[in-house]
Amino acid sequence: MKPISGKSSLINAITGQDIALVSQHAGTTTDPVYKAMELLPIGPVVFIDTAGLDDVGDLGELRIKKTIEVMDKTDIALMVFSPHDTSFDLERKWLKELKSRKIPVIGVINKIDKKDVSKDKLSSISRDFKIPFVKVSASKRINIGKLKEMIHINAPLDYELPTLLGDIIRHKALVVLVTPQDIQAPKNRLILPQVQTIRDILDNYAIALVTKDTELDDLLNALNTTPDLVVTDSQVFSNVSKMVPEDVPLTSFSILMSRYKGELSTFVNGAEAIDTLKPGDKILIAEACTHHPMEDDIGREKLPKLLEKRVGGKLQVEVKAGADFPEDLTDYKLILHCGACMFNRKQMMTRIIRALEQNVPITNYGMAFAKCNGILKRTTKMFKMKEQAQAL
Repeated sequence: MKPISGKSSLINAITGQDIALVSQHAGTTTDPVYKAMELLPIGPVVFIDTAGLDDVGDLGELRIKKTIEVMDKTDIALMVFSPHDTSFDLERKWLKELKSRKIPVIGVINKIDKKDVSKDKLSSISRDFKIPFVKVSASKRINIGKLKEMIHINAPLDYELPTLLGDIIRHKALVVLVTPQDIQAPKNRLILPQVQTIRDILDNYAIALVTKDTELDDLLNALNTTPDLVVTDSQVFSNVSKMVPEDVPLTSFSILMSRYKGELSTFVNGAEAIDTLKPGDKILIAEACTHHPMEDDIGREKLPKLLEKRVGGKLQVEVKAGADFPEDLTDYKLILHCGACMFNRKQMMTRIIRALEQNVPITNYGMAFAKCNGILKRTTKMFKMKEQAQAL
């Protein structure tokens, strides 16, 4: 927690790489340092090395603010203790903050290889904080395996939902994916939600057929069977919904992400709130990542135009990207969020909870497109049926 407690050395020890800069001088880590890795048996994870939380001065306050922002996307926290410290008041303060956010915490006592570290001191730290503890030496790589095991044991079970659509498709189901390749599509690759959906279909022993919207009609006519599900880019809902028979389940990649990263029912309610918008109302467009806006950008142009056409007048549109998300949301009549493919579920849920606490409706792009095209019920029906079946 404090500068030079060994946080950066610990990150390097866990990842097996020299990712974080290590120094005996306080304040070496400034902005958070991110390292993605495969941590078995959990799977893909991201470790974040933060600045010390007792940094002082204007720059120190800025570093602490950055560290607090990291908590919004933290599924489990490692609180690093140095046995050479004489006071742990700061650790108690931040442990209280982490617990208030319902973030599981593992205490890590570092530098146990030092000759001047007493066993009584180590025991007293473990006893006082009433959280799981692991005693390690990051520099000597002592007990790093035990720490990884402790992370696995204490990781929250719901940090990510297990599947995008595996719970709503049968074995060997035929799923058609509609992926328009317009000017906004990345060069020579599919976007992340499309790739994740294909992998999820394969993992659940189903069959994926991928086409552009311009070839969808040809594909459907060529099939000698009816698809079990069609998943499309939300931007082409209007055309795709007319081509896909009413009895074939239809949804979008963005709506799949709404329950995978967020809360489906909250987003449905948020989409219904579009009916309450009036000309002059202020709405927030929130994007998980920063990107160079192009002509006809979905968040900055397409959706605002669609909403303004629906309400019959101009709206005040404010765009926030990346980690930039207002604390005070009460000025907004609606929040429209992207699919959050670059966020983990904790980060998206933090934003949802903030909106709900301030009574501001929140939905995502896919839900908004479905609502404006009059197909919100159709595109969420399969998920509601699943929820009803689970409730029985």
